[in-house]
Amino acid sequence: MLRLRRHDQITGVQVPEIILLNSHDGSSSYQMLPGLFRAVCSNGLVCGDVLGEVRVPHKGDVVGKVIEGAYEVLDTFEHVAEKRESMQSLLLSSPVQHAFAEAALTYRFGEEFQPVTREQVLQPRRFEDKKEDLWTVYQRLQENLIKGGLSGRTVKGKRARTRSVNGIDGDIKLNKALWVMADTLFNQLAPRQPN
Repeated sequence: MLRLRRHDQITGVQVPEIILLNSHDGSSSYQMLPGLFRAVCSNGLVCGDVLGEVRVPHKGDVVGKVIEGAYEVLDTFEHVAEKRESMQSLLLSSPVQHAFAEAALTYRFGEEFQPVTREQVLQPRRFEDKKEDLWTVYQRLQENLIKGGLSGRTVKGKRARTRSVNGIDGDIKLNKALWVMADTLFNQLAPRQPN
């Protein structure tokens, strides 16, 4: 996995980036995804299935197609920024936050047993994240589920800490799923503009 950013945005607070994935055995294709890197917590968000994902098979003019794909992903950055601003303007009630957290926990750990509570995954790790808007709640869920380290219990009741998601495939899958959940929630709750 490679994270590509513009040279003038390397030190920004929330930096758009192209995430380039490659299968090492050549059996699959290059994948390029739009993402946002949040410097304060080192979160690398992936703007999942709904925005600008490009796949380039390992055949033909691969270099040309990868370059073309990178431009396609770049074209989605403005839409990603607009989506972020829209999500920041949508405040979530406590029951909606809990439903979002429950869905995220079920995706991450399954339906049978979850080692931590929804309150734990909604807990901010820093003062700036004590906001109730969709974007910030999404960020908190993503950070807590990806980084792990939350105190919980095993199936047998022993104390344990949640594990971080270290594999690239698991990271991308969880990130995409969280983005789709946040985007769906936004589409359901955002006030509609008259035509």
